[in-house]
Amino acid sequence: MKKVRCRRCDALISFDETAYPEGRVLIFRCPDCGKEFKVKLVPKAVGDAPVVGTLTVVENTFHERQTISLRMGENVIGRYVKGSHANASFRTLDPSVDTTHCIVDVREDRKGKLRFVLRDAPSNTGTFYQDEILKDVDRIYMENGAIITIGATTLIANIP
Repeated sequence: MKKVRCRRCDALISFDETAYPEGRVLIFRCPDCGKEFKVKLVPKAVGDAPVVGTLTVVENTFHERQTISLRMGENVIGRYVKGSHANASFRTLDPSVDTTHCIVDVREDRKGKLRFVLRDAPSNTGTFYQDEILKDVDRIYMENGAIITIGATTLIANIP
């Protein structure tokens, strides 16, 4: 069973993704607020790596609350544009978020513990970690609950 959240009221909706072919777009109507939204079933070749953490995109005037999945390797964070190189993009109208704004590199250390390393892509408006701007050469080990700001958008790290 797959679960999706309503983009307006954050209600949880469950469905059996195996009943539909990969790549299909499904339209849901939230039972709580009535909002309609689309969900595309991503082929397994694209999203076959397990999710090891997430970034919560805090709701603001440009977009509604979203979650970005983090997987092993480089997660290129940025504004969703068709054909973009960002593999962890999100939808926004915020013009200050680049299509490839920052990168979260997820790797295991020698002891098997996951390390989440943040760096600027580089971007036009910069990447901030806990209100400190990152230089192009900076590599920051992220902590759970850390606040990342890209453009006028705030992300909150949800990592083990």
